[in-house]
Amino acid sequence: MDKENLVRTASRFVKNSEDNVITKAIALSETVIGMKIYEAPIFAFGAADDEYFRLLKEPSAIGDHFSLPREWLPEAKTVISFFLPFTAVVKKGNRRDRVWPSEEWLHGRIEGQSFLNKLSHYLNSNLMNAGYKSIVPSLDERFWSKSTPLFTSNWSERHVAYACGLGTFGLSKGLITKKGIAGRFGSIVTELYLDPSQREYTSIYEYCSMCGACGKNCPAKAISIEKGKNHTICSDFLAKTAEKYNPRYGCGKCQIGVPYESSLPKQSDEK
Repeated sequence: MDKENLVRTASRFVKNSEDNVITKAIALSETVIGMKIYEAPIFAFGAADDEYFRLLKEPSAIGDHFSLPREWLPEAKTVISFFLPFTAVVKKGNRRDRVWPSEEWLHGRIEGQSFLNKLSHYLNSNLMNAGYKSIVPSLDERFWSKSTPLFTSNWSERHVAYACGLGTFGLSKGLITKKGIAGRFGSIVTELYLDPSQREYTSIYEYCSMCGACGKNCPAKAISIEKGKNHTICSDFLAKTAEKYNPRYGCGKCQIGVPYESSLPKQSDEK
């Protein structure tokens, strides 16, 4: 199995899977029946022994609880990171109301995550069937840390994507890729060797213009140019959406109506 085969396999799954479409049985309203959640994924590949992964153990990054690729899989050679961009209809829907998440976004957050898990499992199974030991950290029982505060994980999809070369962080702490920021990330650690992707950036916020648009969009006022993002305020607001839309939740206002919603900001292309 090579990169091209892996990308084709993933793209076919996203294009053809019924789980990437909101059915009448689960739709929050008739408006979203038949809505496609994701566009084709983009990929980046990192060497399992890349120094960038070790740096994620630093307190200024994630912390010592971050598990290295070879702590997940001793034989690991490659970390496969991918980004699933939301479709235009999901993003457009979330621009209607500047306070509460739209039906489209709620489906993208919950059914979208469920679909991402199925894609991850599907790709992992393909690798295993081809004879390569592989693991999806986010689906492993070791994913949630037992030695740090509740809901802290031992693996960060955004940081892993940064290390692999998919993009850089923004003021909102989301990751900006060539397909924008509105979407979700997944990853697989495998013993299959694949040539590492080239990181086309040198600093962690390189693709962000620090224009403050994400902060202006934030209904909880959790983001500012001066102070960055306050994760506690953000989390408290998400809890309110969980009460209002139980069993779904979400927000995503910092990912829409910004220069990097669906692509890299123009100023980054000019560098």
